[in-house]
Amino acid sequence: MRRQEPGATVPRPPTVGEARARDKARKDRAEQERLAAEAEAKAEERRRKRKKGLIGGVAVVGVVGLVALGYTALSSDEVQATCIDPNTEVEVDEKYCTTGSQGTGAMAGMFIYAGSPYRYYYGGSAGGVGTKVTGGTVVTPKGTTITTKSGTTIQRGGFGSKSTGSGGS
Repeated sequence: MRRQEPGATVPRPPTVGEARARDKARKDRAEQERLAAEAEAKAEERRRKRKKGLIGGVAVVGVVGLVALGYTALSSDEVQATCIDPNTEVEVDEKYCTTGSQGTGAMAGMFIYAGSPYRYYYGGSAGGVGTKVTGGTVVTPKGTTITTKSGTTIQRGGFGSKSTGSGGS
């Protein structure tokens, strides 16, 4: 058949090899399209997760900054001192700490009265004379103004100041 006439010539059916090659090419194209769609979906998911992670990180940094700012604004440079018996950590009358002799060096902050040691407890809370103190320390805080419950200032402090107790050398 050398000549084909339009409308009269019927195309021959494809051979088995040609049909298999066409089917294989069609399946390969479909597989490539499916893989490309999956890769695009994975890339989009990564972009969304990265964006959420960045937003979350910014939120965390913002919250931490607000907490730090609030803490700085609300924190006081004043600490209240309570006179205690260091053996029992029970609050005693303030006169025991103010009328004794003050220790020096490693004994700073400790007062001796009639042979018994009494010392200040900084910060924390107590319910009054005879109650145990909690939430503070016996270590003298640096750079703060320390006052007693009666309002007597034991130590003046502040930003960049170097201060010592009232009876220190």
